[in-house]
Amino acid sequence: MLFRAPTNFFWRVAVAVTEFPWIFIFSTLLLLVSCFWADKYKMLALVIGGIAMILFSWPILKAFQRGANLSASLSTIFPSSEKSNQLKNPFSFFKMFSGIVPENINPEKLIYKQFSRKELALDFYSSNEKKKKPCVIVIHGGSWSEGDRKQLPDLNSYLASKGYCVAALDYRLAPEFKSPAPVEDTKDAIHYLTENSEKLNIDTNNFILLGRSAGGQIALVAAYTFHDARIKGVISFYAPADMVWGAKIKGNPLVLNTEKVFADYLGGNFSQVPEKYHESSSCDYVNANSPPTLLIHGEIDAMVAFHHSELLKAKLDENHVKNYFLNLPAATHGCDYNISGPSGQLSTFAVERFIAGVVR
Repeated sequence: MLFRAPTNFFWRVAVAVTEFPWIFIFSTLLLLVSCFWADKYKMLALVIGGIAMILFSWPILKAFQRGANLSASLSTIFPSSEKSNQLKNPFSFFKMFSGIVPENINPEKLIYKQFSRKELALDFYSSNEKKKKPCVIVIHGGSWSEGDRKQLPDLNSYLASKGYCVAALDYRLAPEFKSPAPVEDTKDAIHYLTENSEKLNIDTNNFILLGRSAGGQIALVAAYTFHDARIKGVISFYAPADMVWGAKIKGNPLVLNTEKVFADYLGGNFSQVPEKYHESSSCDYVNANSPPTLLIHGEIDAMVAFHHSELLKAKLDENHVKNYFLNLPAATHGCDYNISGPSGQLSTFAVERFIAGVVR
């Protein structure tokens, strides 16, 4: 909540504490109430409990603070007239309990690419509307070496319930497959969705790429290198945007062995294959014609440095590309794990308003 997790285990604890804070708040309240019947160390327990209550409440307080002007600032950059079916407030305390997903939608599995010994699938979430609708292509995280299209499906259901088509992709994984294989898979997925647009009711003039972590790197590079006018925007959740800079800093190996992860995906370290690091850095491709971009990143991210998004933000501003940076002060990597949590609500609000503001 206040600092980066020192190990992978404590990173997982940080996700739980920051995105399910009410569980820890109510647990602490119960312990504080029980202290009144204690004979010893009552005052010490009350002091520790009080400090814990403040710490556990911190993500909620920061969510209220960060969300105060979120709607106005997003509307200024990405104005939209379609607000009747959108979230009204960036953050609601009570929606941490009731949730913000109207219903979970069961997707249809579709094979979009086949090899001699492998096939790649996508989960297609239909908007259930008879007219053609924009399509959000979701690219999962997992250090380019793990994860699949089933990752964090709540946002997919949410967007489908709001009238968008959603396609969550599998892609070829490292270390068997190196960069730019996942970017190529993304292009093939767009081709497949275009070829089947009549059956799937997809508006092929309106694609949005959305990626988390490693998937965010794939989404950004794809959006900035395809030069495809049909891609109306790209959304990056806590992605490594500057692989060259990322290779030169030393992350905490107790959280994630970044050097090995990069080498597995790019085929070596920076001194061995510097061109692959530049090839996979979205910062290197930004120009005045790059599509609008939404960046979402927690300031205490222990896996992918927050500075990655700061660097990309600076590049986008320098080239006058429309963008918004949702920086989350009390959030870590995977901050959207709970879509109804503080960071989950803020990021979902931003995603929805961004998409509505860039599709035509």
